[in-house]
Amino acid sequence: MMKTERTTCLVVGGGPAGMVLGLLMARAGVHVTVLEKHADFLRDFRGDTVHASTLTLLDELGLGKKFAALPQRRLERVQVQLDGGSAYVADMRRLPGAHQHIALVPQWDFLDLLADAAQEEPTFTLRRNAEVIGLLREGARVTGVRYRDREGGIEHELRAALTVACDGRHSAVRAAAGLRPRSFGVPMDVWWFRLPRRTDDPAGGVGRFSTGHFAVMIDRGDYWQCAYLIRKGTDAQLRAAGIGELRRRFAGLLPWLADRVDALGSWDDVKLLDVRLERLRRWYTDGLLLIGDAAHAMSPVGGVGINLAVADAVAAARLLAPVLRTGGPMPVAALRRVQARRWWPTALIQGGQRLAHRGILGRALAGAPTPDATDDLPLPVRLAQRFPRLQAIPARLVAIGPLPEHAPAWARRAPESTGQRQ
Repeated sequence: MMKTERTTCLVVGGGPAGMVLGLLMARAGVHVTVLEKHADFLRDFRGDTVHASTLTLLDELGLGKKFAALPQRRLERVQVQLDGGSAYVADMRRLPGAHQHIALVPQWDFLDLLADAAQEEPTFTLRRNAEVIGLLREGARVTGVRYRDREGGIEHELRAALTVACDGRHSAVRAAAGLRPRSFGVPMDVWWFRLPRRTDDPAGGVGRFSTGHFAVMIDRGDYWQCAYLIRKGTDAQLRAAGIGELRRRFAGLLPWLADRVDALGSWDDVKLLDVRLERLRRWYTDGLLLIGDAAHAMSPVGGVGINLAVADAVAAARLLAPVLRTGGPMPVAALRRVQARRWWPTALIQGGQRLAHRGILGRALAGAPTPDATDDLPLPVRLAQRFPRLQAIPARLVAIGPLPEHAPAWARRAPESTGQRQ
């Protein structure tokens, strides 16, 4: 027999956007249930960056001290290594505010922190192993979901005044609602893997660009989290050549790592990220809102997807929690206001990513010569070296974003002091 449950706000997906939204709704006194498909948050090669604007949000929520206690690395500068030389292009130390860095923290630690804070609120519920298998409707209105307990196999109906899809670029809720995003097309996919890091290696983030080859590496202390770009749809073909082909390519691109590429024992050590750049024309329907990657899948260019999704969640909570507290139905106009606020920063960032795809990545991956292959550094990079203050511009775009969101007054807690500057 199918079990029927009720809540006020139903959040599908326990990623950063879902957990932030759940915490904020609970602090508003709204009964909120978060459904997480997996038994825990332990997934490898998830985005592990917590940006400066999100760090400020954690301070506002009274969680800054607890977050600072988590094991982490700090990304303060970003270096590019081109055929014409190396240079710093982004300097987070020039950011305004208390947080002049990006924190690199395993995402499961970040999500556990949010979950623990949310579970202190009496109106919050987190259900794990809960896989959404369909939507509930009354006429055209979405009134909740059907989900399966992946442990016991029991199916449930969970009814809600508002359902929010935070379940990522492969959103089951979006598919069940019959919503199709507009795809902008991308020239690449990404291989994710790890290589050992040594103490005399460069610190922070490193980007290596050359004609036909792109790699980005994130300093995780004792290892590098590496992203190597390949042309879209060539994963199977390249894997057929054997793991030695990746070792050869990476050693040629980054000779100072050549003695460590044997750490890649097989293709099992290399995960594929199917890159998408998509956006829904409408992020809502009656009773349903989509945010984060479910509404707008981002390219990895700039690494801003998580920051944007968290900002969506904050805006949604601030605009919708007061409506939910009244106990009445959720007006479609209120959902429209969420999209109206978050659409332009999303479109702006995706526009920049599309320009990077067309003007740089696509051409280079196809083997076309780029300015990076010349003996001189490109003009923007040279200017950033001559006038270091210019490095604050890309730092701000990545670490803060075009429209940072702040916690509403009812969600804030007294700030915590760590005894040191964060």
